[in-house]
Amino acid sequence: MQIQASNPADYIAQLPEERKEPIRKLQQVILGNLPNGFEETISYGMIGYVVPHTLYPGGYHCDPTLPLPFMAIASQKNFIAVYHMGIYTSRALMDWFVEEYPKYSSTKLDMGKSCIRFKNIRAVPYDLIGILSTKITAQEWIKLYEKNIKSAKN
Repeated sequence: MQIQASNPADYIAQLPEERKEPIRKLQQVILGNLPNGFEETISYGMIGYVVPHTLYPGGYHCDPTLPLPFMAIASQKNFIAVYHMGIYTSRALMDWFVEEYPKYSSTKLDMGKSCIRFKNIRAVPYDLIGILSTKITAQEWIKLYEKNIKSAKN
């Protein structure tokens, strides 16, 4: 489900009615918990939370004209997704999330490297996503990115 949007409000406005409220709630919980330094934008066709060039001028190694991505939320064809690059780069954070998930949701965890998929949109664990959003500051993300992703690509 590719949405062409110029800003997060435009993205949400284009969603099917049953997806608008869950995406809005995810947006609110992330914005309410994300540490300072990140900015909300449209990134890769999703609502993204990035480290802006003002804080990390080098940008993303795949395309340095883009800010460094960190989190994103998206309405995909069969699920709502939360993407969190910190889970991908920090085994400790991944382990924490996997251990905590059953405390917040009765549904089975459906996860890829950085993608958490919610096929049942009524079972999104908003409180857990809020806590996850607090776990890494922008400066910590830059260090993890440079150590685990950027250095591996060079």
